[in-house]
Formats: sequence, C-alpha cells, structure tokens
Amino acid sequence: MCTVCGCGAGEVMIGRPNGTAQRKSAPTTGWKVASVETAHDDSHEHVEVHTPASEHAGHMHFGHGPAHAHAPGLSQHEMVRIEKDILGKNDRFADANRGWLAGRGIFALNLVSSPGSGKTTLLCKTIEILSSRVAVAVIEGDQQTEFDAERIRATGAPALQINTGKGCHLDAAMVGQALPRLALTDNSLLLIENVGNLVCPSAFDLGEAHKVVILSVTEGEDKPLKYPDMFAAADVMLLNKTDLLPYLRFDADKAVEFALRVNPRLKVFRVSATTGEGFDGWLAWIESGLAAAAGGGENDHKENTLAAGY
Repeated sequence: MCTVCGCGAGEVMIGRPNGTAQRKSAPTTGWKVASVETAHDDSHEHVEVHTPASEHAGHMHFGHGPAHAHAPGLSQHEMVRIEKDILGKNDRFADANRGWLAGRGIFALNLVSSPGSGKTTLLCKTIEILSSRVAVAVIEGDQQTEFDAERIRATGAPALQINTGKGCHLDAAMVGQALPRLALTDNSLLLIENVGNLVCPSAFDLGEAHKVVILSVTEGEDKPLKYPDMFAAADVMLLNKTDLLPYLRFDADKAVEFALRVNPRLKVFRVSATTGEGFDGWLAWIESGLAAAAGGGENDHKENTLAAGY
C-alpha cells in the first residue's frame, strides 16, 4: 500500500486510443465485485494519537507530525522517508514526460476534481469547440470501465483509458506509458482527466503544464478549505455548473473567496459546460497556453497565469 495516499498497487490497465465512438473489439467493461482477501496482522506496534489540548472534544486530527498523516505501524520518520522515495521517483518520470511534451510543443493539462463535478462533460464541450482549431487528445483515468473514454471518442477525439484498479490517482509512470500510444500531433492539446479524488492527485506531478481543479456548484462552497492541498497545487479553478445556481443554496462568491484564501494566485473561471457560459475566458486561456507551448514559452504562460490570479 502506498503510504503517500493509501492506495493499492497493481491492477493498472492501459487501453488503446481510438478516434471512433465505439470499439467493437473492446467493449466497455462493466463494474464487478472484486474478491478481497483479508489478513489479520497482530505484529503492528501500538501507535498513540495525541490530540492537542487546543482542539475541542470530539475532534480527532491525524494530520499532525512531519508526515502530516498517520499509518498504523509506521513512525513519522519512516513515513516521510517512504513518501520522499515515492514522490522522488514519480517526479523523475514527470520530468521525462514534461521534456517529451515540450519537445513536441504539446500543451498538457491535468484536470482534477471530486467525482460528479462534470469533468467529462466539460472536456467534451471544450473539445467540440476547439477541435476545428487544434488537435486534441485525452488520457482518461478511472478505477474501472471505459465509459468516459467512449464519451470522449464520440466527439471525434482520440482517448486512451487508464484503469488504475485499486489506485486512486494517475501517476507519471502511467502517463509516460500512455503518451507514445496516443500518436499525439505536434503543437496540440493534451487533456488528462484524473481519477475523481480531491486528495491524492494533488501530490503527483504528471508532467503537465498546469493542474486545473474543477469545483461544481452542486458541492459545498467550503470544499477548498476542507481539501486545501488540491486547490494549493492547482493553477486554475473552474467553478462549474453555474447554470444551476438559481436552484441551489450555493454561495459562489464565498467558494471563490475560500479558494483564493488557500491559493491567492489561483485563476478562476465560472463556467457551465451545458450552456457554454464562461467558456470564452477558459478557451482563450487554453489558446494562450497552446501558443506558448508551440513557441517554447510554456514557463512564461505558467508565470503569467500565476501573476494574473482571479
């Protein structure tokens, strides 16, 4: 088990890209119950959790200590060492991916969010508008099924599915294996839809130019404060499903305020993938990144994004 995020290893499957809506030779895999074997291990040392006196009764905080986490049987020192080893290895793969993409002028975005935020619908809308201007390809990350990849292929864009099995995020090694299989066009756009999770993907660089976090108005406006690592790691936030605001008790201004409290340099777009509201700004930002990547100035685009803020 990965002590960085707690996800299981193995069972990763990387599919093959196809620009058509259906793949008769490899139909969608339906969900099925996996067999789980449990083992009882009484050898773990006893670990005490000390809650600071300042915290009120009933509040258990496992994020104290150098590792900012807790794992039975592992000391904080051991957890920090393991995390550095895992993330160090991932970062080496990410650097290789970034160099591979930069050498081809490809602008890559890593889209992250909780499940149900509307990532795939937003991607489809983005592809439909941009496909006449630039080549677009997609890497899809999910634990199981090819449902989202098939939705992307229906737009005409190639999509490669990565099923992570028990894993709760994509990592740079997975993306590195996927890149050459997509036959990407130089000076194109690569959209990576990460596994729906507001925690683990924040720690793993995939070699992308930017992390784009999507927060939908059907979620709580306090999400940026409850899951700060993701909003701190992102350069852009899309506040999605704004067409639903008249029907919800969601304070959009407060959600943006909380996000900027976590990351003052976060660039925010309020969008609706259904109506197209706010897409002009989102697409203009993408096109600016495409131009920078094609001209070898991707770092300048990142600096400009961070400087612009909201």
